[in-house]
Amino acid sequence: MDFLSEESVQSLLTYDDLIPAVERALIDLSAGRIQQPVRSIVWVPQHNGAFGQMPAVDGDLMGVKLVTFFQDNRNLPTHQAIIQLFSARTGQPLAAMDGRLITEMRTAAVSAVATRCLAGEDAQVLAILGSGVQARSHLQALRRVSDFPEIRVWSRTADHAQRFADEFGLSVSPTAEAAVRGADVVISVTGTREPLVRGAWLAHGALVCAVGSVGPKNRELDDAALAADIVVESREAAMIESGDLIGAGASVTAELGEVLAGASLPGQGHWTIFKSLGVGATDLAAARIVWERWRAGTR
Repeated sequence: MDFLSEESVQSLLTYDDLIPAVERALIDLSAGRIQQPVRSIVWVPQHNGAFGQMPAVDGDLMGVKLVTFFQDNRNLPTHQAIIQLFSARTGQPLAAMDGRLITEMRTAAVSAVATRCLAGEDAQVLAILGSGVQARSHLQALRRVSDFPEIRVWSRTADHAQRFADEFGLSVSPTAEAAVRGADVVISVTGTREPLVRGAWLAHGALVCAVGSVGPKNRELDDAALAADIVVESREAAMIESGDLIGAGASVTAELGEVLAGASLPGQGHWTIFKSLGVGATDLAAARIVWERWRAGTR
């Protein structure tokens, strides 16, 4: 059994292939065609870390992502992962691969799918809160589904925001509020544990992709922001893993896969929230692309 490094994954996986693949996976997940339990997590409090297991079964392929999140890492990524693939027909191990880049890319690809599905057709202004790995990957993915004439960035570290803006030709906002006000799409990827995006700042009809905060006690949205249509990847996961929904007592309006398959939103709020937590079905979709391309190239 072979192991595919991050360099191999990078050479085999593109957003142009990944975005439609995660869209199909989300539709199949909501339709019950993909089996996937909510991820299980083992906490490592002495090192401010967590170890998660994310299995899924999709047709002839099974996979599990073993992912770690160690917030205090300085010379290593905070998120690291391995994905192991198996045959769903025989249980035979097929391949293992580095999962850090897959986690990064599939997260951004899912937000791109949500933006294409949920944002207004005339969306002009994109606000990105954060300037790290996910900010960069989200910018790359979203530019494949929408052309934003104005893109703003804000970060708690002003130097990081300026470097990010200079690299990609963006404008820097002095505060999170300044970035969000008037934006048609807001991408929150800061990793905050306290509410950052406030309903009082949001424009009518805006879409917020809330990506940065995962865990039953962590928030990135205040209660006012959650007075909206709330879309998630998995209802079951959201009600266990989303501190935003749990803390506000908010309920899920729809799964993204349901909306992609044709379900309409009731318009119960002035804007839409896509609360992204990450699911094994989309990891498996990405890993399938990598494995099939690698296998074709070795024959």
